[in-house]
Amino acid sequence: MGPVAFQAAIPQLQDLSQIDLKEPQILIMTRAKCIALIAHDQKKDDMAEFARRHQARLSGWRIVATGTTGGRVKDACPDLDVTPLKSGPLGGDQQIGALIATGEVDVLVFFVDPLTSMPHDVDVKALMRLATVYDIPMALNLATAEILMTTPVA
Repeated sequence: MGPVAFQAAIPQLQDLSQIDLKEPQILIMTRAKCIALIAHDQKKDDMAEFARRHQARLSGWRIVATGTTGGRVKDACPDLDVTPLKSGPLGGDQQIGALIATGEVDVLVFFVDPLTSMPHDVDVKALMRLATVYDIPMALNLATAEILMTTPVA
């Protein structure tokens, strides 16, 4: 997990020497937004290119991705904070589902290949169901992912 940012609920300070330690301070914990990236085999190049194109926007995000997809995104964009999980068929889809259920994922981008049979199709459907149940923005193709990257939600 990436570092947690702390923001003082006081006016912006140039340095910490301006804080009056005799007065109580209020600190608000915030976390970086998290985006989950998944791509079926025939869509991994598209995902790496998508990440490269939106690298500046994604640089402020924590990124979780299934195994090979995470590796491909990291290769394309070495400066991004990518946490690769297990491969989708080996439990990576469930890991991302658990992160959605615990409120740790804010956006799901899942490039699905509708023309290839998936042996773990049940896992894929469960992941999409969780994204729907927890009402997080979900893109299943490049066109929708591009729209998400241009909206305030992302």
